Order: sequence, then structure tokens, then C-alpha cells
Amino acid sequence: MNDFEHVSIGPGDEPERTAEAAVEAVLTVATEPVEPRLLAELFELPVERVEALCSALAASYEQQQRGFKLVRVAGGYRLQSHEAYAGYVERFVLDGSPQKLSAAALETLAVVAYKQPVSRSQVSAIRGVNADGVLKLLAARGYVEAVGRDTGPGQPILFGTTSLFLEKIGLDALADLPPLADFVPPASTVERLEQALRPDNQA
Repeated sequence: MNDFEHVSIGPGDEPERTAEAAVEAVLTVATEPVEPRLLAELFELPVERVEALCSALAASYEQQQRGFKLVRVAGGYRLQSHEAYAGYVERFVLDGSPQKLSAAALETLAVVAYKQPVSRSQVSAIRGVNADGVLKLLAARGYVEAVGRDTGPGQPILFGTTSLFLEKIGLDALADLPPLADFVPPASTVERLEQALRPDNQA
């Protein structure tokens, strides 16, 4: 029997450092954020202790000024490079990467993120150009998805962002998006856009 087939790191079984090391080991190989509930089940620990372990690790990395950090995004935990070294990471990543989004795609993604649930026609009206192709691209990349249908004429499909979107931008929830106040036109302009986008004003 393999000695590592089952490891219990509950209180009193192993020192605190073993528990932290186990969390690090799992997050190192995880390709997506790992929910604290899953970590708790894996290590046979209360969720509250897993949260405390992750918080302690995150603080330790910051204190040591490591090149990576432990963050909570999309409802789970993951290890990622520290933003202080973003310049070096950008130099490492090829500029011609096929995963790079265009300015139009980023603008469309921002509209969906802040206005969701939102229809194709609403996105197009806000951007001033047809957004069908860009929305298809974003859906294919897994950043947006259909979340329902409008109750208005034609019942158009409504789009929203996905957990992958949160993961990529490093947020735990949509509520963590920065306020729009610093990025939008004056309130009067926004109000006119809102009125124009109401279902009873659309053809």
C-alpha cells in the first residue's frame, strides 16, 4: 500500500506547516480556481480552517514579496503571478498569441460585464457597431454565455459573463468590478442611453 494513498491533516494530526504545504501542492497543479469546500473535503478540514490557511499563505507571500500570490477568484483559490512583475510576464508572453483579444472584443466584454443580462441589440447600440461577430467570439472563448431571454418583442437572447471571465480578470464576484463612475460619460448621457435601450423604445 502506498504510504501517501491517504493523508489526514486535521488538527492534532500534523503540524500547521504540513496543512499549508498541502494547500500549496494542490493549487500548484490546479488549472482552475479550487473552491474552499473542495479543499476542505480533500484535507478533511472545516471550510473555515481552509479559509484561514489560505489567508495566512496569501499574507505570507505578500510579506516575503514573492513573484506570485494566492488570490480568491471565481469562488475559489488559485496561485498567479504578482502584478508587480507584470512587465516581465508580458515580455515572456508572445504578442502574437492567438488568445489575445482585440480592442473591439474587450469593449464588448466590458459592456456585457457591466450591463448583464444584455442582448445583442443592446450591446450593438451601446458600442455603435454590430456586435454579433464579437459576441460569438467571446462565447467561443468561454467569456460570455446565454443566460436567458428577454420578455420583450422577439424574446432576444440575453448574455452574461462566465466564471472563466472572473478567473481571467482576477475577481471573486461581479460585485468586485470597479465602479463605472471613472469610465463612463456624464450622467445625462448615460440616462439617454438607458432610455434608448428600454424594450418599449426598441423596434
